[in-house]
Amino acid sequence: MGAIIDTLRDPVALMAILVSLAIFATILSLAMPLLSSDRLPSRMRAVADEREKIRQRERARLVEEGRGSLRGKESKAYMRRLVDKLSLRKALLDEKGEEKLKQAGYRSEAATTTFLFARFVLPFGFLAIAIFYIFIVLKIDRPLSFKVGICLVIAYAGFYLPVIFVSNALQKRQHSIKRAFPDSLDLLLICVESGMSIEPAFRRVSEEIGSQSLALAEELSLTTAELSFLSDRRQAYENLANRTGLDGVKAVCLALIQSERYGTPLGQTLRVLSQENRDMRMNEAEKKAAALPPKLTVPMILFFLPVLFAVIMAPAIIKITSMH
Repeated sequence: MGAIIDTLRDPVALMAILVSLAIFATILSLAMPLLSSDRLPSRMRAVADEREKIRQRERARLVEEGRGSLRGKESKAYMRRLVDKLSLRKALLDEKGEEKLKQAGYRSEAATTTFLFARFVLPFGFLAIAIFYIFIVLKIDRPLSFKVGICLVIAYAGFYLPVIFVSNALQKRQHSIKRAFPDSLDLLLICVESGMSIEPAFRRVSEEIGSQSLALAEELSLTTAELSFLSDRRQAYENLANRTGLDGVKAVCLALIQSERYGTPLGQTLRVLSQENRDMRMNEAEKKAAALPPKLTVPMILFFLPVLFAVIMAPAIIKITSMH
């Protein structure tokens, strides 16, 4: 025991021990990379398998949640034959119209085929109904040119009826997304600041926001699927902005693209964008509230004021008539 204590007290012995430990640590640090196996290929395979699972799960979910008369259904064979034979896609659908279909939620080829078939068939159907109703049922005593003009106007209305339907669906969808988007940004901010990556954050937000806006949940789920299998993540964000067509969503997608490219922090950006979207939503509500009094002027004049005058003047009129 005394010899060990004397050795530990000897500076030469301590120096030899420290030099031996340093040499051993150097040899170990140089030999560790040679002894360890390359785990990068296995980890990349695991990541690829996980992305494939996410893609399949999100695609299955989108199929299950598909709604709408034109969405998610296969078009009939006779519709496809007619559209292809007459080349209706080139004649009746441009890039802007196709973009509006996608923004309204009708992305499938079947939806486009049904839309083109409706635009081609409805004018003839409306024209036939108008001719039958005007010339046979009503028998209007008017000049022939007047009757033909009415029939053509009705046929023209049938031609634009699918466009009006899609525009109405687009407005409802954008309104639903716009109302729920600030809350989704708050949820996304919480997920990002808690340490989640952007893909599970989008998936989590899509699950939580579904009770408030199915349209927004569908778009976020589709973005999650695209992030999992697209080679360029920027393309997924640009697709989200193009599918919604909203300025607030485009600003958020631009911030996400910049974060992916330059590594800028997302927390403060999402917080500012969330507040801006809330201010935009409040401004729209204030505009509707400010426009309400002029809209109520005509109904008040037509319906409220006559009743009010009758109530006020009825006792005097009754008293005057009873005196005579």
